[in-house]
Amino acid sequence: MGDIVVQKIVRPERVVSGPWLEVIASNLDYHRAAFLWKCEGLSEKQLRQRAVRSSALTLLGLMRHLQGVERAWFQRTLARTTPQFFPYRTYVTGAGDEWYDESDPTSAGDVYEDYLKACEESRQVFARVTEDPARLVPNPEFGDTEVRFVLQHVIEEYARHLGHADLLREAIDGAIGE
Repeated sequence: MGDIVVQKIVRPERVVSGPWLEVIASNLDYHRAAFLWKCEGLSEKQLRQRAVRSSALTLLGLMRHLQGVERAWFQRTLARTTPQFFPYRTYVTGAGDEWYDESDPTSAGDVYEDYLKACEESRQVFARVTEDPARLVPNPEFGDTEVRFVLQHVIEEYARHLGHADLLREAIDGAIGE
């Protein structure tokens, strides 16, 4: 079991009623844990496995992407600070976007630790950046947006990528689940 990167994940119960920010924080943590649950029990080789020959998408690549989502939206957009991104190898797509290079040699263990760190950093700034959910924040992608929109967008990112993770995990070892 020494080659397993993500050990047993216990998904937290979600808050489904009460103050809006408590519900959102709870759902963020639930989605973070659900993603890790899809990676649970896999080796580095499995986390780097492609499900579709024509796609470079892997669970490890999603983990790299989601640490970027956490830092970009919570630190850069909401807290207006400069995040300390791990120096993963990237490339520029044909459309001019920067994306993570799947050939990055960073170990899966290091990517996992970085992802956990990014999530903890987001939790630490959450209360401060959500004091006024109606506050407008500059956003080059969407224009000025409310804090509420940014929080909803982070959940949207997780929801989209959890669907990818479902398919990737099933292709790796047949494991299925919600």
